[in-house]
Amino acid sequence: MKSLTNRQIDFMGRRRWAFLFSGILLLVSIGALFVQQLNLGLDFTGGTLIEVRYQSAPALDAIRQILEQSGFQDVAVQTFGASTEVLIRLQQAFDADVGNEVVTLLRDSGASVDLVRAEFVGAQVGDQLRDQSGLGMLVALGVVMLYVAFRFQYKFALGALFALLHDVIIVVGIFALFGLEFDLTVLAAILAVIGYSLNDTIVVYDRIRETIRTSQITDMAQIFNEAINATLSRTLATSGTTLLVLLALLFLGGDMIENFAVALLIGIVVGTFSSIYISGALLIPLKLSREDLIAPQKPQNEEEEELP
Repeated sequence: MKSLTNRQIDFMGRRRWAFLFSGILLLVSIGALFVQQLNLGLDFTGGTLIEVRYQSAPALDAIRQILEQSGFQDVAVQTFGASTEVLIRLQQAFDADVGNEVVTLLRDSGASVDLVRAEFVGAQVGDQLRDQSGLGMLVALGVVMLYVAFRFQYKFALGALFALLHDVIIVVGIFALFGLEFDLTVLAAILAVIGYSLNDTIVVYDRIRETIRTSQITDMAQIFNEAINATLSRTLATSGTTLLVLLALLFLGGDMIENFAVALLIGIVVGTFSSIYISGALLIPLKLSREDLIAPQKPQNEEEEELP
């Protein structure tokens, strides 16, 4: 019986099922973005920020329910530093009395709470980011394509581009589907996912190129399988240790970075999948061949004729 490190998995033989799975995820994600749209946080919309201090650590869900039952909408509650320090975010216009009103409601529930501050939070990115982030993403993807095309070949660049688009759309689509708050920390997580996915794709591409140049096999699917299996242990080790850290952040890091950890968790899983079945497997329908990487040698008689 072969060990796990020597076992050859037929990734390319299952590529059609993988393409179907990715297609379904993309359709669901795009549909969620158009139908439900993103639940934008205060970083994008602006609103009211209230900081309160409790005598003992409160239940955040209870605070949220009290405020929602009192007529406040789009309430976000999270701890800030110590467990007794609580930030309340309200997506509404600022009112000078809103801080005292919130504290009064919380005191009526029997809690010992004091108001620290209440202020308006402007959209840190707003319309400018919504208009320019798309352009910035296109520029970044264009630079990535040029880099991969220069280092490898233009067909590799197309595969890497589709993989990055695949990862970003699915991560953002899942946030839209489940109504998770999309703020600046999530945007930072998506940029980190792009870097992670690209790094994993480059590792796979480098092994594919090396295998094509050194192997005598003409079947591209078999070459891709050998290259992906050769990098599989490295991919699993890197993804596994990263996931352990992200799980720790998710369960122990507090509410402020919860969505950041969720976005990275989704992105790492999807990025690992796409480095095999999107960036790698797409090279087959793109008809990558040995001649794309190795210039054909001139016949010996032609070389002799060129000599003076």
